[in-house]
Amino acid sequence: MQTEPRRAIRTEAGRLTLRTCLAVLLGLAPGILSVNASAQEPAAGAGAPVFEPVTWERLVNAADEPHNWLMYNGTLDSRRFSRLDQVDTANVADLELKWAYTIRQLDRTETTPLVVDGVMFITESPSNLTAVDATDGRPYWRYEHPLPDDLRICCGRNNRGVAILGETLYMSTLDAHLVAIDARSGSVVWDSEVADYRNGYSKTAAPLIVKDRVVTGIAGGEFGIRGFLDAYDAENGDRAWRTYTIPGPDHPDNRTWSGDSWRTGGSPTWITGSYDPELDLIYWGTGNPGPDYGGDVRMGDNLYADSVLALDGDTGDMAWYFQFTPHDVHDWDAIQIPVLADIEFEGEPRRAMLWANRNAFYYTLDRETGEFLLGKPFALQTWAEGLDGSGRPIRRPGTAPSLEGTVVAPTAGGATNWWSPAYSPRTGLLYVNAFDGEGRFFVRDEQYEAGERYTGGGVQAPQPMDNYQSAIRAIDPATGDVRWEFPMKPRARSGVLATAGGLVFAATVDGYFFALDAASGEELWRIPLGGAVNANPMTYAVGGAQYVTMAVGNTVYTFGLHE
Repeated sequence: MQTEPRRAIRTEAGRLTLRTCLAVLLGLAPGILSVNASAQEPAAGAGAPVFEPVTWERLVNAADEPHNWLMYNGTLDSRRFSRLDQVDTANVADLELKWAYTIRQLDRTETTPLVVDGVMFITESPSNLTAVDATDGRPYWRYEHPLPDDLRICCGRNNRGVAILGETLYMSTLDAHLVAIDARSGSVVWDSEVADYRNGYSKTAAPLIVKDRVVTGIAGGEFGIRGFLDAYDAENGDRAWRTYTIPGPDHPDNRTWSGDSWRTGGSPTWITGSYDPELDLIYWGTGNPGPDYGGDVRMGDNLYADSVLALDGDTGDMAWYFQFTPHDVHDWDAIQIPVLADIEFEGEPRRAMLWANRNAFYYTLDRETGEFLLGKPFALQTWAEGLDGSGRPIRRPGTAPSLEGTVVAPTAGGATNWWSPAYSPRTGLLYVNAFDGEGRFFVRDEQYEAGERYTGGGVQAPQPMDNYQSAIRAIDPATGDVRWEFPMKPRARSGVLATAGGLVFAATVDGYFFALDAASGEELWRIPLGGAVNANPMTYAVGGAQYVTMAVGNTVYTFGLHE
């Protein structure tokens, strides 16, 4: 369903006069800070943002434009690696705050901004979008998506990012719409309803552009949905194809779902995937089967939940799949970002996919065929003896949820989660935010009711989460070995960024933003920003100056070198 376009709300804020006070609070020298608050009155003369249209060719070759950040994961291969090297191991300690943009809503901020030719696009909670000047944070326009009062959402009123093609931005919304927004004015071009939010469907992830289509997933695995992945015509919002992530009764893999459990089996697609232009394959992770913990009502492997799917870029037809956790009863969604890299494996070049999974195992797969190449634990796990030759887990008995509660590692939040890893071709290492924790898993009888939570149990922490350890871990994809780790307490929920300057950026949940040496893991710089971190860092350049951006609390902070 399409609706009439809505007008954008324009807010072009002036600068706060308290810049010196804020600089002092942050321990910075007065005069270096430019702060903008979107709640202020518009500043005169801001005008419309100026940038070159983003063609499909530009997106395919995004790595050649390191001054821009043209998609959620930076490039189609989702490496989150930037070729920018102005900020490096020798001078990163000179980073200072250049400007900050305050988001009006106090909901959890999970955005990764895009930057196109000096214009930054920031998604805001719950389903809003702002364009700002990437040199000082001055807003050009702001779009607010109206939402119903009776949303069915699992895990917060958030939005992680947008996609761009030509002069149009594409954004998911919590009421399960896909909206196309004019990037110059903030006006709505089209608005397509993807699914009925009243049945538990929602959308939070950044879409992915593939040629002239917008590929987008769905959330709602805790509400008994049937997951799918869609592609929409970028010009008019018409749906081009839909691939269900649970096979119907006419497919032989439907036998992996007992009875009619496939109808409410979850398997959502709630984070952004990757794309290989040479193979014309879209790679997308799928979430938990439903109900999350009550596996007895859905006996079988439950394909294609907790899997990565390789789909034809034109038709959505499945080329192959790999299931990480058959018959998952611990809520270990496989919605991590598929990282695509060409590596040498056992003396031969491989088109590989690198995947640190929520179930605490790291995997290297052949991304052309789906062949399992290796798998090793990268975090604390107590549920499996290991993986067999095909990558299937060898479960330990007595680890399923129970009425009295069963303690298993990792916890339901996983050994990692949706926050993005990064891969550096300079070091050949994959950098992952890992967590060594455990949970006490319970099971209970529960009946499905449309639009209501359907989990079949729950999980509790057997001890305070801060007793456990997070760490940035550097994994060798050719061996699965952890080369180094940087421990963090309390736990972290941020993604990772790697750069050609030999750096890895990440943050702790309590607001410490830091940079590590990509080769050794040594900490080289940190700054306390005083807010919760639930986002991914990114980097860009304008006028020859490199910037690094991180969302902390409800503020987007941007840093650069001291001039």
